Amino acid sequence: MYFSLKEKLLRNLYNILTYIADFHLRIIALFNDKIRRGVKGRKQTFEKLRSTIFSTDKTLWFHCASLGEYEQGLPVFEAIKTMYPDHKIVLSFFSPSGYEAKKNTAIADLVIYLPLDSLKNAKLILDLVHPDLVVFVKYEIWPNYLLEIKIRNIKSILISAIFRRDQAYFKIHGKWMLQALAGFDKIFVQNESSQQILKDNGITQVDVSGDTRFDRVYNQLSANNTVDFIEEFKAGKLCIVAGSTWPEDEKLLANFINGSADDLKFIIAPHNIKPAQIEHLKKALTKKVVLYTEKDNKDLAGYQVLILDTIGLLFKAFNYASIAHIGGAVGTTGLHNTLEPAVFGIPIIIGHNYEKFPEAHDMINLGGMFSISNASELHSILNKLILDPTFRRDIGARNLDYIEKNRGAVIQILDYIRK
Repeated sequence: MYFSLKEKLLRNLYNILTYIADFHLRIIALFNDKIRRGVKGRKQTFEKLRSTIFSTDKTLWFHCASLGEYEQGLPVFEAIKTMYPDHKIVLSFFSPSGYEAKKNTAIADLVIYLPLDSLKNAKLILDLVHPDLVVFVKYEIWPNYLLEIKIRNIKSILISAIFRRDQAYFKIHGKWMLQALAGFDKIFVQNESSQQILKDNGITQVDVSGDTRFDRVYNQLSANNTVDFIEEFKAGKLCIVAGSTWPEDEKLLANFINGSADDLKFIIAPHNIKPAQIEHLKKALTKKVVLYTEKDNKDLAGYQVLILDTIGLLFKAFNYASIAHIGGAVGTTGLHNTLEPAVFGIPIIIGHNYEKFPEAHDMINLGGMFSISNASELHSILNKLILDPTFRRDIGARNLDYIEKNRGAVIQILDYIRK
């Protein structure tokens, strides 16, 4: 593998910065619980591998940055697990939020934190895991790991990837990382734009497969989406579900809810479920509110607002929605998953900061999603959707149709793996 002198210097600088980052993370961990969990978890990675994965084992390695990427990769992971029943599966996360949520998932024999991307860690991880196949999801481009995978001639794929021309790999200082990116045997991208960007940079082993999240959410329609307490709360009335909301979203929603008719129901699933934030939201609402954690022995049908101060229920909650509001784009924190409500065939409302989310552009162009910037716009579209059931159903149907037409990424990826 050839690097120019400049590329060698940049790679050395990257490796030095990795060690500096490791040092600083250990310091920050003294004061930050999330960072502390990651630092502690990474210390345990190698021992967990030594005690679970043996030299005689056949293995597969799946890696995700966090929970969102895990959900994106899950339909592929499930299918590969069926294809390789005799292999042990190692699933790694970089983020504590992903690891903590899925550390006991049945998809893997072992779930670990991915150590920082140093040369030493890359060699040791691959010595211990010795996988027959490596699957990375979306944005996970760790140069030292990928270059070591390439050196060892291990089959590797990147799935549901999406690229922009302003990313580091395509700038002068990041060109050396293109060799790592080129090390994947196959890259499955979400759109033709990403494919063209890679081809313009000399990477040709690229197929446009679409986004595996479409397969993931569509599979949910075959699952049992019944939630008894939500059914009791809804009591057959029109229900608006607001998912992954931030304070900016909640301020607009509270304004609407407080002036709404009593025969409407609202379910809010905040992104931040810390008690102080939940209490702040509850105090902002003048309607009768019940929390998930306080629901037992309550007449749920008598409440107008249900706050899900827990995780893991939002996807199924959309099954009871007539309209969805998805948070993150009113402010600048990033739009949350809009495909989950779309698969239930309901209209979706989001904020105006959605530039980096192609599925939002698609659904807005198709007419199944509405972007709002202020309370007045939110009131206007919600009132139209509430008062016009035919309009509401027609709009929602466009979103389900969008999901159905964009399925198939998993089949394409599996066809390649079988070769």
